[in-house]
Amino acid sequence: MAMPQKPQRLIAAARQRRAAMDCAGPCADFDGFLPGFAHIGKITSPKLLALMSAPVQTLDIDDIIDNFDSLDDWDDRYRYLIELGRMLQPLDEAARTDANKVRGCASQVWLDTHVAPGRNPVLSFRGESDAHIVRGLVALTLARFSGLKASDILDTDAAALFQRLGLSDHLTPQRSNGVRAMVERIKSDARKALA
Repeated sequence: MAMPQKPQRLIAAARQRRAAMDCAGPCADFDGFLPGFAHIGKITSPKLLALMSAPVQTLDIDDIIDNFDSLDDWDDRYRYLIELGRMLQPLDEAARTDANKVRGCASQVWLDTHVAPGRNPVLSFRGESDAHIVRGLVALTLARFSGLKASDILDTDAAALFQRLGLSDHLTPQRSNGVRAMVERIKSDARKALA
């Protein structure tokens, strides 16, 4: 069965990005965390192929949750998470500052926060990471928090989202600590916006 054209392009682009990476850096983390990803060209899950064809950048958190629920295999879930990360807009070099760097993450993670004016301002976030899985976790976290009012951010239980998706049981302790650091940074920005 021939794959639809868009997933083939995504797979080809993923192979090119992977080949261009320094395997002593993010690639080593990538291979160690997602066994079997080197065989991305052999994706056979029709569900994953359909999700990879979707315009991921327009998905909201409910769509992402539904998509995770539709994928039975954890390798497919990791691949989907990686694709979410690939859809993030890259941060400008000007946003990759020490002030935007998230402390407590093993990988490099930057969060750029924009606060709209108002008594209960809306916060929007842009983010990036140098590691594939972490970049997907950044995309997931931003889908959950970006565009919310500061008070809603403070009331949102991110741990419940990661538990709901099953990621709490499938992330390494180091990555779980990094997610907590990202969420704490977002909530800290929300507290500052309300002060």
